[in-house]
Amino acid sequence: MAETIAAVVVTYNRLEKLKKVLDTLVDQTRKPDQIIVVDNASNDGTAEFLESYECSIPFLVLSPSVNTGGAGGFFLGMKAGYESGADYLWIMDDDAYAKPDALGNLERGFVQSNEELGGQVPFACSVVEYIDGNICEMNNPVPTWDWGRLLVKGINAVMVSRCSFVSVLIPRSTVKEFGYPYKEYFIWFDDAEYTSRITRDCPGVQVMDSAMIHDMGDNKGVNFTMIDEKNAWKFAYGIRNEASATINSKGVASYLLFIANMQRQMRRGRVPIMLRARMTKRVLEGAFFNPPLIKPKQ
Repeated sequence: MAETIAAVVVTYNRLEKLKKVLDTLVDQTRKPDQIIVVDNASNDGTAEFLESYECSIPFLVLSPSVNTGGAGGFFLGMKAGYESGADYLWIMDDDAYAKPDALGNLERGFVQSNEELGGQVPFACSVVEYIDGNICEMNNPVPTWDWGRLLVKGINAVMVSRCSFVSVLIPRSTVKEFGYPYKEYFIWFDDAEYTSRITRDCPGVQVMDSAMIHDMGDNKGVNFTMIDEKNAWKFAYGIRNEASATINSKGVASYLLFIANMQRQMRRGRVPIMLRARMTKRVLEGAFFNPPLIKPKQ
């Protein structure tokens, strides 16, 4: 019996981009067996569009009454996909467009890599391009020291220890063993924490011929020199979440190094003193922020 894949898309007030995302899912050469959309209380007509949307693939909409953030949305969508019995969850953002063979190549690359590495690969992710065809700076996964191990075996994939949630294929067995992302993170670093957590025993892989196009704003990476009044709310979540993940998985010494690096970058970027104080408060909160791990019941 062929294995089933549930595509999970989390959206908030990006109706026009969401429409393109859904078009690319329906047009896949290897179509997902189910599409799950988590509408995070959008107010731009998304709910009305989804209510009347006709799809050739089994389609489920989850509509929390409040915005649960990306982290909460992925938690809800992955939980629904797992409980539906899907063998794989293919998770992505609402501004990422899959090239036609993205899923087929991702599935094949995962299977090949899993066989070569002994059946423990926790995820496979895609290459993420910006809209101009260049690499998307903020979606580059973290390679392992022996990243080319599969390439020399003729498998078109590299080994990675962490990636973003723009396009990740996660087998059911991974969710059963490691649980879901922390919904309490709300936004930022939920993907980094989760993929780092599930690669403790075996690395994940990036499949080089599976590609997504990320229709985001400026094609820039993210660091603490960039904090300003407009984006400070996001950095506040990200700093708290990364501090929490660091102290709980690596210990106090790594947590203190994280604080020192954050402060150094903010000084170098000449972040205003009031914003620095705000971020310092959040990094200290992170030391005591330890959300519960939720695993499937079966």
